[in-house]
Amino acid sequence: MVEYVWPDKKDASVLGGSFDKIDGPAKCTGTAKYSYDINPEGVLIARAYGCPQAHCKLKSLDLELAEGVPGVVAVRKMKELGDEIHWQGDLVAVVVGETEGAVAEGLAAIVADYEPLDVYVDDEDLQAAEAAGRTADSGGRVQLANEPEGDDEGFEDKELERLFKEAAAVVEGYYGIAAITHMCLETHGSTCEFKDGKLLAHLSTQNVSGTPGQFASPLKLTADDVTVHCDYIGGGFGSKFAVDRWDSLAAQLSKDLGRPVKLMLDRDLELKNGGSRPSGFADVKIGADANGVITVWDSHHWSAGGYGGGVLNQSVMPYVIVPPNYRRRVTNVKINAAPVRAWRAPNHPQGCALSQTAIDDIAAKMGLDSYDVFERNLVNVADEDRRGVYAEEMKIAAKLMDWKAKWHPHGKGDKNGSIVSGLGMALHTWGGGAHPSSCMVKIHPDGGVEAFLGSQDLGTGTRTVIAVVLAETFGLPVEAIKVNIGNSKYPMSGPSGGSTTVGGVSESSRRTGLDAREQLFEKVASKLGVPAESLEAKDGRIFSSEDSDKSLSWKDACSLLGMSPLEVSGRGYSRGSKLSSNGVGGVQMAEVEVDRETGVVKMKKFVAVQDMGLVVNRKTASSQIYGAMIMGIAYALFEERLMDKNSGAFLNAEIADYRLPRLGDIGELVVEIYEPESERARGVIGLGEPPVISPGAAISNAVANALGIRVPVLPLTPKRVLDSLKLQARSA
Repeated sequence: MVEYVWPDKKDASVLGGSFDKIDGPAKCTGTAKYSYDINPEGVLIARAYGCPQAHCKLKSLDLELAEGVPGVVAVRKMKELGDEIHWQGDLVAVVVGETEGAVAEGLAAIVADYEPLDVYVDDEDLQAAEAAGRTADSGGRVQLANEPEGDDEGFEDKELERLFKEAAAVVEGYYGIAAITHMCLETHGSTCEFKDGKLLAHLSTQNVSGTPGQFASPLKLTADDVTVHCDYIGGGFGSKFAVDRWDSLAAQLSKDLGRPVKLMLDRDLELKNGGSRPSGFADVKIGADANGVITVWDSHHWSAGGYGGGVLNQSVMPYVIVPPNYRRRVTNVKINAAPVRAWRAPNHPQGCALSQTAIDDIAAKMGLDSYDVFERNLVNVADEDRRGVYAEEMKIAAKLMDWKAKWHPHGKGDKNGSIVSGLGMALHTWGGGAHPSSCMVKIHPDGGVEAFLGSQDLGTGTRTVIAVVLAETFGLPVEAIKVNIGNSKYPMSGPSGGSTTVGGVSESSRRTGLDAREQLFEKVASKLGVPAESLEAKDGRIFSSEDSDKSLSWKDACSLLGMSPLEVSGRGYSRGSKLSSNGVGGVQMAEVEVDRETGVVKMKKFVAVQDMGLVVNRKTASSQIYGAMIMGIAYALFEERLMDKNSGAFLNAEIADYRLPRLGDIGELVVEIYEPESERARGVIGLGEPPVISPGAAISNAVANALGIRVPVLPLTPKRVLDSLKLQARSA
């Protein structure tokens, strides 16, 4: 009977080591083919025409001139006359042609007329949104340690008032975080080939196994008639789970025209249509006891996700540190922008930035070290086990940052001319449990090993993780494993979202690998005359633990299979699994410099301590954290969607204008993976999203520590910093 477990650390040969991505050479040399790089014979180029207005009705659409452009093969409407358009850039038509030039001319020849409608894009001014009729109450929750006796309608307000009066310190603050849009290097889209009643879609997707049916339905096909292929994807981050309307149109065009069609969004249409992370703003009032432990919380937060809404989940506030008494209210603001899509750790970065800044402000008001206040507030973390983990991670982070030597009271640090420095920290949590996954392992008579999964590699190193798991299972080097993913005809594996992929593919690969190994061991046991349960596989050999002289090389063992390969299929996670679990967290600390004259915030040092259960590949795990830290710096200091309040125009929807950090903007990054035996025993847990949660709050707290005032809204641009300093000067 196979026991599905990981080897002890002392027995592991490759598990937990540091390995380069096995697809690294293909990417570095340019031989890796992304969806955009697929060019079947006779492929037609398609591009979309986006509406220039943010809210209107389509009055007329003349495509005749576009259809007459030499080289244009077809023009298709994506809107009908009278349709209401809710955001700038919504797709109105598509031009298909033989060349990029012909398509560009065709797009320029489209003539459309619109009936303007009222536009609203201001998601920060709640009163203005209410006056414009753009808000909806999205509920809330109250939790009070003292429950009222009887039906006392006024108890809630009276009890909160009492708790605030009893608090040793009270802070009331306003906090915000702007909406950001997806900025994938490879834009959304696909290359579709319809042939002989079947569709091959080269789709840029995070969901290889789950998208064939989405293509099939509009084409009146079955999912079996569709193959989705995606060897490489140039970024997804939550925006590429589904078949979009432009992908369905590309498939239909290929069917109608009898030729492959490539339709990828242009950069400006990508930013306007590819989805955004909702903004978030909050009025927060908190009270603490004499030690800085939060005793009461009262907040009202609001956010905008697009014309259809998409409010922040109310449960993210207060974030991680949840006092025994709280009230939270939520309002949804509807604006003329494209609908939201998942963005790495949905809701959590906003919840952290709107919550843990207030906790830091309590520390500032009480003149306490922020580290001490966060440490004391670990009693307000619901999971008792996590309290201890956070405490240990805080100690590690503080040592790496040299927190105690560098910390100073808010606004009281040394000055270097106009430059002041500061420290800030924040905590985060995430689930990361394994998704459903299936795997087929094939062991060839010549010793070759292949894995087949309908998964995808978003650039995180999924191929390499699978290879490491099977290399460990079979006692082989990582390079001996061939990993086949990126095709929906392979065994089903879940979408890459929620940090679920590493647990899912590790589970299915390990389980299937162990099943295959057991079958191979049976043949080797018969050959060597030893019990199969005594056999082990390590360093390219299969040997008996009872008699090490009885052994075979891996290749000799595989030759016992005869002429046909051994093929074994298996599934991943099951209840009670010892291979993976759920729930991770981390601590981040930021050190910044702020120029009081220019308002420029500069990263000096950024420390991240992260747990993730058992580490499969230390190098790619660390890379995930580094990438998340850089993304966090982006939304903390630079990145936001800018929209004109009068016209609703998306002002920075080009790669040159949509500000992201450059190499000189990130400072020193320090990553520490927290993996004591207690963590390793939990099995594999997803890592992709958690480290992107804390940066906004940690960097905002560091800027507040440097300046002695809170710059309330992220990103902390020079203008916002200078505006806050001016406000402080006027109120002094």
